[in-house]
Amino acid sequence: MKKILVADDEMSIRLLYSEELKEEGYEVYLASNGKEALEIVEKVPLDLVILDIKMPGIEALRQIKERRPNLPVLLSTAYGEYKQDFSTWASDEYLVKSSDLEDLRAAVKRYLKD
Repeated sequence: MKKILVADDEMSIRLLYSEELKEEGYEVYLASNGKEALEIVEKVPLDLVILDIKMPGIEALRQIKERRPNLPVLLSTAYGEYKQDFSTWASDEYLVKSSDLEDLRAAVKRYLKD
């Protein structure tokens, strides 16, 4: 079973993504901040990270990529303007949060195809 970390400071987003991904058959880990996310990255052999850009996601993204350069990280944000920010370019994908989770599901499937 593929393992996904959802790191977001909003509990409602963590729960929404978690339920959706579990329904798709993934094992889901949750973190409410960058420190928790990095601890999970160190301990669990993850297949994918979904990281909120505002948590501080940019610093966590940098540290995740230093520790596990091949681990796909999808940046998730409610703010589309960050897409042009150079510091977000280390992510593998950039997703704007939406109540329609089709983009999230499609991105996860792209990176976790067996």
